Amino acid sequence: MHLLKNILYFIIISIAIVSCDNTPKNAETLSKGVIDISVDETYQPIIDEELKIFDSSYPDAKITIHYKSEAECFKDYFDNKARIILVTRQLTKEEKDLCEQKKIWPSSMAIARDGIAVVINNESKDTILDMDALKGILTGVYKKKYTVVFDGGSSSTVRFITDSVLRGGKLGNNVFGAKGNNDVIDYVSKNPEAIGFVGMSYVYANEDTSRAGTFINNVKVVAMQNDATRDFLKPYQAYVALKSYPLSRNLYYINSESNHGLGTGFANFLAGQRGQLVFLHAHLFPLQSNLVIRDVKINDQ
Repeated sequence: MHLLKNILYFIIISIAIVSCDNTPKNAETLSKGVIDISVDETYQPIIDEELKIFDSSYPDAKITIHYKSEAECFKDYFDNKARIILVTRQLTKEEKDLCEQKKIWPSSMAIARDGIAVVINNESKDTILDMDALKGILTGVYKKKYTVVFDGGSSSTVRFITDSVLRGGKLGNNVFGAKGNNDVIDYVSKNPEAIGFVGMSYVYANEDTSRAGTFINNVKVVAMQNDATRDFLKPYQAYVALKSYPLSRNLYYINSESNHGLGTGFANFLAGQRGQLVFLHAHLFPLQSNLVIRDVKINDQ
């Protein structure tokens, strides 16, 4: 009888403990749940690799990535279709005001830095350009008539060039949009009068390990002049890291989560050691890692 009382007492205590745990079994955490995020399409190969590693470590996480233009990523953010976006600029003052109106409390961090590579046909002679020449090409007044090709009409690359190079000026009638970075390179490789603008990770010869750190050979990568030092530099990782390469930009995550959900977990992963290594191997410069940059001699092609 005494033993039966002890068993009943243990069962009652166990039920009470379980009933006090109000955490739902399917509650979202930093490593579990189902979410959609929107990412600047320029970074698809890199973020695909990031997600593959994240998924292998956290099998209970289901992240669906929608690759879009930067403008569409911000639209998804404000329409509550994506709690986290990966883009190449911070929120503007007007966008921060809109966040306050919508009761969105954003957090953001720069997680990597890349550069916009300028590519020309192998027959072209304009292998070095200063910023004035680049402006002339973009507005259609340069001495040589180029067909300018971007990765899309509303891409982050177009926005960066318009804001940072033209300072709000208008692109010329010689400017066209392709269907992504690979299409830009393909078009330029086949057209001697073309010049293209792509994310720097697309111009590295990743497939051939014997040529690691060198550029693809079906187009030429232009050396751009740094206005301060007057040096002509190509988008090598170290030059981008130091912002010596003039067409450098940051990649940010912008997060609207306040409950430390799966979006925050993925953002933490991107800023953590393994996520930063993926950026490093993709030739971007990881901004949340302690790396030492040493002077070396580079033989430009």
